[in-house]
Amino acid sequence: MAKEQKFWLVKTEPESFSIQDLAKEPKQTACWSGVRNYQARNFMRDEMQLGDRVLVYHSSTEEPAVVGTAAVVRESYADDTAWNKKDHHYDAASTPDNPRWFMVDIKLEQIFESPLPLAKLRGVPALKHMELLRKGSRLSVQPVRKSEFEAILKLAGAN
Repeated sequence: MAKEQKFWLVKTEPESFSIQDLAKEPKQTACWSGVRNYQARNFMRDEMQLGDRVLVYHSSTEEPAVVGTAAVVRESYADDTAWNKKDHHYDAASTPDNPRWFMVDIKLEQIFESPLPLAKLRGVPALKHMELLRKGSRLSVQPVRKSEFEAILKLAGAN
């Protein structure tokens, strides 16, 4: 039996890796590495699957915003940045034999013509229960309801 498609939001700081950087990658595809929160890791490791759709969110900017969409094109595998002592995501407790951290590959679908700022999203009734809009929500990978994903696409004038 086929699994039901899920929807996600991933946060990134655009000065580290932006949606425009994703667009420049070969095949517009990149690994989503460097996640160092256990709950976010568990979502990627245990729940993200091929074909799931992803909202890309630029955080830590003057105006945080949802900026486009991507799709999961490779399910979770060990995040090797944890083993690189020169990488700022290095974790001495993670090894190739016993990885602690995981990543997925995502492929760009679209960049929104205009970013959807957090302030605008807060005013949309269909998004009132969205995890992103919860006070204190800091997860870098979080589930999104299908209705929320569709509401954001509609706001962006996307499909």
